[in-house]
Amino acid sequence: MAVTIRNYRDLIAWQSAMDLTEAVYTASASWPRTETFGLTAQVRSAAVSVSCNIAEGKGRRADGEFRHFLSIAHGSICEVETCVLLAGRFGYLKAADTERLLEHTAEVGRLVTGLSNSMPGKAKR
Repeated sequence: MAVTIRNYRDLIAWQSAMDLTEAVYTASASWPRTETFGLTAQVRSAAVSVSCNIAEGKGRRADGEFRHFLSIAHGSICEVETCVLLAGRFGYLKAADTERLLEHTAEVGRLVTGLSNSMPGKAKR
């Protein structure tokens, strides 16, 4: 049974990226106020960027442009991972919370890569 993708909201990668953003906002809510314009803003912006780039790419309606925006989303996933690792190093996150967020970013990364690889005319990685 084929799944009909009407718009970006039907994409599992976008849905998971939205969940990741919510998790990042929740986890970073208790970080020090001194990080408000530093690491907190950086990780939140990167997390938001993932779902936004998936949505924008899908909205462009051209496979080449969609792949380009998926590539940008993947870069933002790497940025979220880096910020999460830093937050763990600085003691802003417990080890279990760091691991949970890293697992979530890895899952979103797999979904974005799978989506990109499923597109016509794309060489598989």
